[in-house]
Amino acid sequence: MPREAELSLNEREFILKALHENVRLDGRAFDDFRKLDLTFGDEPGFTDVKLGKTRVIARVSAEVMAPLPDRKFDGIFNIVTEFSPMASPAFEVGRQTDAEVILSRILEKAIRRSSALDTESLCIIAGSKCFQIRADVHVVDHDGGLIDASCIAVVAALQHFRRPDVLVEGEKVTVLSTREREPIPLAMLHHPLCVTISYYDSGAIMLVDADLAEEQVREGEIIVTMNKNGEVCQMVKYGGTPVDALALLDCTTLALKKVQAMTKYIHQKLNEDAKKRDIGGLMAELTAENER
Repeated sequence: MPREAELSLNEREFILKALHENVRLDGRAFDDFRKLDLTFGDEPGFTDVKLGKTRVIARVSAEVMAPLPDRKFDGIFNIVTEFSPMASPAFEVGRQTDAEVILSRILEKAIRRSSALDTESLCIIAGSKCFQIRADVHVVDHDGGLIDASCIAVVAALQHFRRPDVLVEGEKVTVLSTREREPIPLAMLHHPLCVTISYYDSGAIMLVDADLAEEQVREGEIIVTMNKNGEVCQMVKYGGTPVDALALLDCTTLALKKVQAMTKYIHQKLNEDAKKRDIGGLMAELTAENER
């Protein structure tokens, strides 16, 4: 079975010794993220997130279908993850790894179960027609921090996406094109983001956004999901050595600062993209018609 390339004993000892001397190999402070780069595609709902060498692409799409029998007044929201074999030797087509299962569960709890997206606004005709919103997450490069990068990609894609408007005539539903009516942004109730904190020496050393080498030598991880208002959506700790309860409180305080900074960055990028797309309204449309 394919596995991730493991560090040698000398590399492990070198990283741990450096951490005990308050040094990270890439020169970052213990509470610093790697460089975050967020770009949007030509179509709404397409995001490309680079967190250091880690790269995640997310794409949001919409489709009209029948709602679930027990959710007649709600739309449907699904998150699908896919790991590319190019990203890591441990990933294989058709074989779901533990990392993929954990990523799917974290995103499910962080975004869908926290009601970040208002699914009632996706209802067209109760019990008959609704929008299904699907977020596809593709991991292209893996160098640690997959959960944080994937959550940023999905949340940014949902804010960037515009669903088509519909015309309802009795039981008949007509999906309008972008030329007939302006597409509608999704109703987001809040914007949750994940911050993964790796710990060493039973919690004495805490690192934010560990790279792949630091992840391989850590004793455990704590994943905090919260929004900019400080509302904790989830706190996850999968195994590892025990950590003091006060250390968990420190994690939430640290995560809040990072979430607020990332939320501000996402909004800045969204505003920049909106200005690029606003090319002058009707006059620009007439100019384009003349050019054709």
